[in-house]
Formats: sequence, structure tokens, C-alpha cells
Amino acid sequence: MTVEQVEQGPRQIARTVEVPASAEDIFALVADPHRHGELDGSGTVGGTVSGPRRLTQGAKFSVAMKQFGFPYRFTSTVTRIEDGRLVEWRHPAGHRWRWELTPLTPTSTRVTETFDYSTVPAVQGKVYELLGFPRQNAAGIEATLRQLASRSAGA
Repeated sequence: MTVEQVEQGPRQIARTVEVPASAEDIFALVADPHRHGELDGSGTVGGTVSGPRRLTQGAKFSVAMKQFGFPYRFTSTVTRIEDGRLVEWRHPAGHRWRWELTPLTPTSTRVTETFDYSTVPAVQGKVYELLGFPRQNAAGIEATLRQLASRSAGA
């Protein structure tokens, strides 16, 4: 299993991997914020989530996080959702997280996760870069996708 870099455009950090699972099964995991801790390879997502069990357009969900040893909580809003194919939400700081699922066979799916900070003001984007968020998030995405692929292979 190889996680590959994907060019999505400026200020978008994206990685992709082929996962041995159906798009429907992966979508069920991604579209349920209560299960995001199962996906997280970055070690920042906590188990305390409030919100719906199935995300819909405009839905809000709140997640307990921990980064650099500090706990925090934020509420995101779903900005795009396409059943079985795409889930995207906006973080309160303005950046977006996107999961795109492309079925390859009934039991294999190309999964692309994107940290998109092209939607924030230029100064804020520069701050993200100075703090190393693109690099950190790239590593987290890669770990998440490897974990998802390994987990699915063992299922």
C-alpha cells in the first residue's frame, strides 16, 4: 500500500491511497463524526464528539482534540456532501477538510484526504505555513490513510 501525494492546487495538501473496502463502507465511517477517532492517524482527535451520527449538508459537529499537549474543542460545519463519494467540512478557522471516495471495484476504493487552506485569507495562510501546519497535516493525512488501508485489509 502506497500513499501518494496529489496536486489539488495552491494551499491544498492532499494524499491518496487505494483501500480494500467499498466506497459505501468507507463513507459510513467518514460521514459519522463519532467514528473519526477510528480514522485519525495524527493522534489529535479525541473520542468526545457531539453531533449527528450521519453528516448532512450544513450539519455541525463538535470534536474534542489535543495538540501540543493542550486539549481544545471546536465545532465544524459540513460544506459539501455527496452520498458515497465526498464529505467536506469547514473548521472554525476557515480551512476545510475533504474526503473524496472513488470506487475502483465493488471492494476497492481510491480515498483522497485534503487539508484545504486556500479558503483562508493570505495572511492567515502564511501563519499556517510559519507554524508548519501544511507539513504536520501532510504527515497526519499519510498516517490516517495508511491506518485506514491497513485496517480495511485486516477486516
